[in-house]
Amino acid sequence: MENTNYGFWKSVDYGFEEAIGKTEAALKEEGFGVLADLDFKATLKKKLDVDFKPYRVLAACNPPNAYKALQAEEQLGLLLPCNVIVYVNDDGQTIVAAIDPSASMGMVDNEIVREVAKDIETKLRKVIDAV
Repeated sequence: MENTNYGFWKSVDYGFEEAIGKTEAALKEEGFGVLADLDFKATLKKKLDVDFKPYRVLAACNPPNAYKALQAEEQLGLLLPCNVIVYVNDDGQTIVAAIDPSASMGMVDNEIVREVAKDIETKLRKVIDAV
């Protein structure tokens, strides 16, 4: 698994659609639901009439952790949900990546939020590992 300063990712040895299915299954296994599935390829074609690579954003939510975090920090919804992306890069590789909630929520000065972020990070790393 590779890391950036805001997320973690890996390349998988199978196609885009299979990666979507495996990612959704892994999210479910870790207690996440997908609130929205944003298809950037279709949206950019429709709105700008441009061709773009396969690129989907799965807006994932773990309800118990989201509830706990929102109770601790009312405006935390600005940083939710946790995005997971699946796309085909310029080299033709299928990539699965997730936001690092510890990084994105690190600016919030609230110990409960930091604990929730760490728990979600652990779960999302398991998702990426499982895909």
